[in-house]
Amino acid sequence: MDRNERHSLHNRVVPQDVKSPFCAVNNISPLLVHAHSYSTIVPTVKFNLTMAGGGVPPPVRTLASAAAVILGGMLTLSLASSASIRALKAVTEAKRKKFALPCGVCKGKGFYICKLCKGNSTIEWSPLYDPVFINPCVCPTCEGNRVQRCLNCLGKGYY
Repeated sequence: MDRNERHSLHNRVVPQDVKSPFCAVNNISPLLVHAHSYSTIVPTVKFNLTMAGGGVPPPVRTLASAAAVILGGMLTLSLASSASIRALKAVTEAKRKKFALPCGVCKGKGFYICKLCKGNSTIEWSPLYDPVFINPCVCPTCEGNRVQRCLNCLGKGYY
């Protein structure tokens, strides 16, 4: 490239009636073109930001693919192990339930009437030592459901 070609590439006349987001001449942003003049000499600068592989350098691409393989393997291993553990728990629980005796406290139901509110779903309570008013509050043990889970069998109904 000789000196005249470099000079002609450096300063180009850009028409004002360009309506695309980038000018047709070397992808110049329209912000560089002055709207008050008919034509302006705008210095053109061209950057080569793309690489041979679509813009991502090869070491970064290799690192990203290795990380994706490792994370995918960990996720697959986690899902497979949790599914197998759930299946084993279900099988052992079914065997245990088959030969287990019913709970003597809840008579095999897994629940019994709340011992705090006695099935009323509210309790008379006040935070003061000598209360003037005693307000009914929702039972904190059964949360208003009137029954609580058996603490002996943990709600399973068998030992």
